[in-house]
Amino acid sequence: MRLHTQITIALILGLAAGLVANLLGIDPLTDALVAIEPIGTAWIRLITMVVIPLVFASLIVGTASLGDITKLGRIGGKTVAYYLATTAIAVSIGLLLSNLIQPGSGMDEAALTGLRSTYGAQSADRVDLAQQAPSMVEVLLAMIPRNPVRAMADGDMLPIIFFAIFFGASVSVLPTEKREPLVTFFDGVNEAAMVMIHWIMKLAPIAVFVLIAAVIARFGLDVIGSLGVYAITVVIGLLLHVALTYALILKYLAGWRPLDFLRRIREPQLIAFSTSSSNATLPLTMETAEEELGVSKEVSSFVLPLGATINMDGTALYQAVATMFIFQVLVGDISIATQLMIVLTATLASIGAAGVPSAGIIILVLVLEQALAGTGVEPAAGIALVLGVDRILDMCRTAVNVTGDLTASAVIDRSEKLREGRIPVVPAAT
Repeated sequence: MRLHTQITIALILGLAAGLVANLLGIDPLTDALVAIEPIGTAWIRLITMVVIPLVFASLIVGTASLGDITKLGRIGGKTVAYYLATTAIAVSIGLLLSNLIQPGSGMDEAALTGLRSTYGAQSADRVDLAQQAPSMVEVLLAMIPRNPVRAMADGDMLPIIFFAIFFGASVSVLPTEKREPLVTFFDGVNEAAMVMIHWIMKLAPIAVFVLIAAVIARFGLDVIGSLGVYAITVVIGLLLHVALTYALILKYLAGWRPLDFLRRIREPQLIAFSTSSSNATLPLTMETAEEELGVSKEVSSFVLPLGATINMDGTALYQAVATMFIFQVLVGDISIATQLMIVLTATLASIGAAGVPSAGIIILVLVLEQALAGTGVEPAAGIALVLGVDRILDMCRTAVNVTGDLTASAVIDRSEKLREGRIPVVPAAT
């Protein structure tokens, strides 16, 4: 039985176990499912443990192997432009759906009061955390690490990516006799990291069952019931972004049949859904790009680590819908000018968002502060409305984020091969 089949079965069983425990009120089963959640957490730590050496080594190998230093700037420029464009499209889809569906127009007053009282303290904590977030200038400066080793110890992805690319670019211009030993060494580190990933992935079905069952047992469907229209709007938006934006990009820019492409990336999608972490999924994402999609190592090792850090299509779409929902509930109608501001703020705020669970809720505070400015409504009140379903929606939007990363890698890879006069070939089905 293939791994993605095992993961799918584990996902279904986890959902079923969690729903049985929650809906039937079986407290011992709920307690048991929550008690074994650390098994899933340990698995996430195992796979996250490999991310830093894998990203660092693969970026150095990929950059050093480019040969022409101008190729690095070309690939980097195309990648960032692509990510910004698809993120802006995702935000626009979220705003369009929110205007059509009006998810915040029918919120029951009793449900509104209950959500505020239940999640008010948590939302205030998130606002305090977001207010400590650095400005855009500080984010850009922080990309240049004072100490690369410290950045690796802290798991700070942007400085790691910057240093690895800078170091790899310098290696690429060394004489052959000095360059090859370095590339061989880091290529060995990369291969060893991939072996570790293969070992860790054998535990994926168990981890997926534990993580999903614990989440569903804890939250159930009660909160979703009161926020149903909002949650459905987000999910519809995410599906539309995949079915329209990505499908058209895959067909016309990447040369892929969308359904065939999606079939090949099932494993990273399922892991992203289960862990709510683009970073935790990154090793499998890179392996899938190279082995299932035929993306060259030099492209995958650059585009995918960068995407896990700055490409947040699903998160940006969610932020647009959440902001509209909160505005409709607490303020009322929202002007076109404010909506355009949301597009800009959500697109820029998604850059540098950590690829970890619930990072989107922190970025949402930054978007809300702009949208609610002058209304007299505090962001904490709005965050309290959506916090209850954030974990479940986080799972959905992370799967879309990873899908966007893999789509980008296919597009950039094809454009590079065509530029070099090579004919892109879709790998045969395995």
